[in-house]
Parts: sequence; structure tokens; C-alpha cells
Amino acid sequence: IVKTPNLDALAAQSRHFTRAYCNSPSCGPSRNSLLTGRMPSVNGSWTNALSLDLEANTFVNVLRENGYRTGLLGKSHLQDCIDRRPSEDGSNRMDLTKLGLERHPPQGAGRAVTRQYAAENPDWDNYEKHWRHNAGEVEMPANYYGFDTVELALNHDDRPAGHHYHWVKAQGADPDTIGGPANALETFAPWGQVWQSNCPPELYHTQYITERSAAFMQDAVSQDQPFFALASFPDPHHPFGVPEPYYSMYDPADIPLPETFYEDHSAGLPHLARIATERGKDARGPFTFAPSEEQYRKATAVEYGAITMLDAAVGRLLAEVERLGVRDNTVIVFCADHADLGGDHGLLLKFATHYQGVLRIPLLIATPDLNPSKTDSMAALLDLGRTILDYAGCQPYIGMQGTSLRPVLENPSDSIRDSVLVEEAYQADFIGHGRD
Repeated sequence: IVKTPNLDALAAQSRHFTRAYCNSPSCGPSRNSLLTGRMPSVNGSWTNALSLDLEANTFVNVLRENGYRTGLLGKSHLQDCIDRRPSEDGSNRMDLTKLGLERHPPQGAGRAVTRQYAAENPDWDNYEKHWRHNAGEVEMPANYYGFDTVELALNHDDRPAGHHYHWVKAQGADPDTIGGPANALETFAPWGQVWQSNCPPELYHTQYITERSAAFMQDAVSQDQPFFALASFPDPHHPFGVPEPYYSMYDPADIPLPETFYEDHSAGLPHLARIATERGKDARGPFTFAPSEEQYRKATAVEYGAITMLDAAVGRLLAEVERLGVRDNTVIVFCADHADLGGDHGLLLKFATHYQGVLRIPLLIATPDLNPSKTDSMAALLDLGRTILDYAGCQPYIGMQGTSLRPVLENPSDSIRDSVLVEEAYQADFIGHGRD
């Protein structure tokens, strides 16, 4: 049903991994595993509330040290981005202790250095907080986890935040009156987390990230520098607030129910069985819940619109790579940090469940001179850092736990793994009672 002509075209030029998985089905732990090449329990960022140690090595840092321009354009979530202000003593301790956590730095080789840095820079782990960016322009570190250029779009929904906030201002619009359910042109009554955004498409974060990513590549090529660009789009992701024409692009009546929609979970995990008995009751936020048929169809239709908007952005960036004349010397990767239950087993969103729907991710890799095809060889998000370093001719560092996918890219029948380890720190009861 969902139309993705540009991604379809990219898939036809790629090794399409049909069995690729994330190593943690939540944003922060997954992204930090991708960047470090280490599992959440090893890199220290094992929940969304824990920022990655600023001294942690990343494959992007290796690229930077080897002469690459490195850009992070869009969503980051390498740090805690929940928009809560520090308590009066400058810490987030009061918030984190609710989760049984203490503020960073975590264990690791960079601990002493980070402690000194944190003492001198009390906002070291507030670089991705909305309140800090909206109060004024935030100067990012010269080396932010390996990135020398950082332009952030911090919200999952349609409200401008981060560098995106100031970009909207520069376009002559008031970012404080754009986006969010309070400014929605239409709100879906059966589930208030689906709405028609009042944010014009040309100011939406998808457009911002596309423009800034294109500008980053243009600048690198003009200076004859190799580049690594992470164009990181928040969509598709809960909540579901997109502008027209995408909001009404798909008819909810055309969305079929998954075959497992009314599964009772009697043979499965107890907290999922409990959630299934409360169908239609909003679990608040991104927590797993059982939607009604109406909620599922509407949310899915709107999300399909967001995916089609993303597809157009992918098309523009691919065209820019062609226009710059570097397609024959560029590795292109399309992936996600995790997935969404998407109605499978009668559930939406994520947390405290490891069904395929939330673990299995899209993964397309296009390299020069590739013979494109699908492969059912297993792949993990953890493998991408080693793969990119492999193609860049850079040595991996000690402690990387992934494996280069290059053998599978050269031969789709090859295989580098027969299992993928997945970690998740969110507890079942915490999620099951999230609505409380």
C-alpha cells in the first residue's frame, strides 16, 4: 500500500538484507551501539536516559582521524534528550534515580577524563535538550562523538527543536506556534497522539534534514574532502503528526488488519496478555499498547504518509550524490535504529517485547560495482561500523563487537553470523503500568 519509489529504486541497486536486526529495540541504546560498535551493556548507554560517555570511541571518530568530514544532520539521541531541566544542583539525579540510575560518567577507559570534563562543563550531557537549544544558539563541541558538523532536529513529532528551531526562525516563521497537538489542524479523537500538523511541509524536520545534509555534502565535495554524512530522520516514529498532503494521503479503510491482530497472548508474556485485555486504552507515550481497529488503521495510514515524505527526501539526497559526481565512490546505507510492532500480535509501538516486528529493521547497502540482490544472511546494526571502516580502508579499534558485512556484499550467499544478540533494560511491569 505505502508508496516508496525512491527506496524501491535504491533497493534495486543494493544488497537488500531481509534478516537484519537491531541490538536494542529503543533509540538511544541502539544508536549508541551503532556508533561505538559495542553492545549497550558494554558502552554504558543501556537506556534512553543515559548519555554516551563523551570519551567513548566511535567508528565516526576513526573516520574523522583519517581525514573524513563527518556530519550528523537530524536526530541524534546519543545523549539523553528527554526535555527535563536539571535540578538546582545542576544534576539530573532526581530524575534518574526513579529508574535506579546515577548520572554518568559510566565505567570505561574515559571515565577519569569525563569526570574532569563534567566538573568543568556541568551541561556536558545536555547538548540534546530542547530547553537549552530553544533558549539560544548552542555551540556544539568541535568533536561530538566523532562528528565535526552537528545540526540537530530533536523532536519526534512536528514541533521544531534543536538547530531546527533556529532554522525555522531564519525562514521567517515562529517555531513556538508550529507543531504539537495544541496547534494541530485536526486531532484524531479516538487516540490523541495522531494529528494533522499545522507545520508547513517546507518547515518540517524532514525537509530541514534534507537541506542540511545536501549542504554538508556540497561543502565537503567543494573542498575535495571525503565525507561521512549521517542524515538521521525522526520519521517514521511515534507520535503520528504530519502535515498535508501526507496526513490524508492514505485511506485508513485500505489498511488491512494483521492476521495476528486478535492474538490473546495466553501462551506468551504475562504483561502482553494484560495489555491485550485493555484494547483501545492509550498506554501513554511510546509504550506498547493494544490499539482498537480504528486506532490502528488511522495511525498506520498517517505513518504511511510520513514514510512517503521520507521517501521523497531519500530521493533528493540520492539525486544530490549523483549531481555532485561522487556516486561511483560512495557507499550508501539505509537502515533504522529499531522498528515498531506495527499491529503485529495486536500491538503498537515498542518496549518490553522482542517480537520480530520491533527487532527486524530495513537494511539496504549500495556499494560501487555491487551486483544487487536480496540476501537472507543475518545482519546486525552492530555490524555497520566495521563495514563502513572496512570500505574506508580504516582499521577497527579494540573492543568493537560487530563483524564487517563486506563478505555478504561481495557474495549474497555468504554468511557472517547465525545469531544476533539483543538487549533491553526496560522492565515488563514498568511498561505494563506506564499508563499509571
